[in-house]
Amino acid sequence: MSEKPEKIVYVCTHAGEDPERASLPFVLANAALTMDVQAVVVLQSTGVYLAKKGYLDNVFAAGLPPLKELMDNYFEQGGKLLVCVPCIKERKIAESDLIQGAEPTAAAKLTMELLSATATLVY
Repeated sequence: MSEKPEKIVYVCTHAGEDPERASLPFVLANAALTMDVQAVVVLQSTGVYLAKKGYLDNVFAAGLPPLKELMDNYFEQGGKLLVCVPCIKERKIAESDLIQGAEPTAAAKLTMELLSATATLVY
């Protein structure tokens, strides 16, 4: 019988208004992936702006790599990015305006991700 793989879900609820809190989930998710731990980042609330094309070019947190670089590395390592559908609708962001790799997600799928995770962190 195989052991259940470790998996962490990071829920990011901030964007450019708090670049440090927007960046930290990606710092940790990249570290998890290098440790062979599955990582899923979920964008909710204003965090959904991070998935909007062109937005990342202007998000920088002191002492951390640029968020665009962190997200590029995250995707290169196979990270999964889920984006809250009601949150993007509220902010008038069309699914066609999302970056490549962003997966629009509703409550049921997010709940399943959370239930299958070893740990969940919210930023």
